[in-house]
Amino acid sequence: MKYVLDTNIILFYLRDKAVKKLLDEEYRLFRSSDDILISVVTLGEIRSIARRNRWGSKRIEAVETFLNKMIIMEVGFRPIIDAYVEIDTFSQGKHESKELKLSARNMGKNDLWIAATALATSSKLMTTDKDFLHLDKAYFDLVLINT
Repeated sequence: MKYVLDTNIILFYLRDKAVKKLLDEEYRLFRSSDDILISVVTLGEIRSIARRNRWGSKRIEAVETFLNKMIIMEVGFRPIIDAYVEIDTFSQGKHESKELKLSARNMGKNDLWIAATALATSSKLMTTDKDFLHLDKAYFDLVLINT
């Protein structure tokens, strides 16, 4: 099984003991043969959060060590770019062959890249963010963690 982790999952995993326990026990993240992927966008978001919140060097080092357990996917990878176009077109209700059964969704650009990473790598997307719900089953399986 492959998972792409949304930025919020990583932050909850690092900060919230209940969420960490749930992910460790129910999904066995980091203790199995599953591939854990993140978008380079997630790496940028976490590093930005760390700088804005003035995390200390010890905390930043611990986060970087944690992130090194994951496979970091670059957005310049052609299948991810193609997946971005696919998901954005669908989300805007402009896809030529797939009908969006809801009103158009304006996804944040970072969320689009993260979703595109899940699609291009045939991974499940794990998140706490309901903005991805319209993509569930249409493009990938969504694992929505309620916090």
